[in-house]
Amino acid sequence: MIIETNSEKETYALGVELGKKATAGQVYTLIGDLGVGKTVFTKGLAEGLEIEEPVSSPTFTIVQVYEEGRLPFYHFDVYRIGDVEEMDEIGYEDYIYGEGVSLIEWANLIEEILPEHYTEIKIEKDLEKGFDYRRISICEF
Repeated sequence: MIIETNSEKETYALGVELGKKATAGQVYTLIGDLGVGKTVFTKGLAEGLEIEEPVSSPTFTIVQVYEEGRLPFYHFDVYRIGDVEEMDEIGYEDYIYGEGVSLIEWANLIEEILPEHYTEIKIEKDLEKGFDYRRISICEF
């Protein structure tokens, strides 16, 4: 499925919609260059999960856990992972095979340890279509 958005508000709303539909054990991977709106999308997803606390990218902590929503939300940012073994050290499998919803930014860096089934969300810019234009591909694996 391909969705085109033309503002941060629309990208956020798509995240909200997916968060409302998310079920326990759902794993989303989020792919996109710096500045494409991954954090905007993630904040929307968290709202859809009824997370009320502020959501920020866990760039230096690798995982941020939010437990007070409709389902627990595990937000990973693996941009700074040097080796996939670091994921074992943080108990990665306990999160992604647990009862919450996991979202993994930069998941292409840890492809070899992704679960068999996940939903890939890829966000891309196309400046020819405008500064706020985003092409968002959603694909089930």
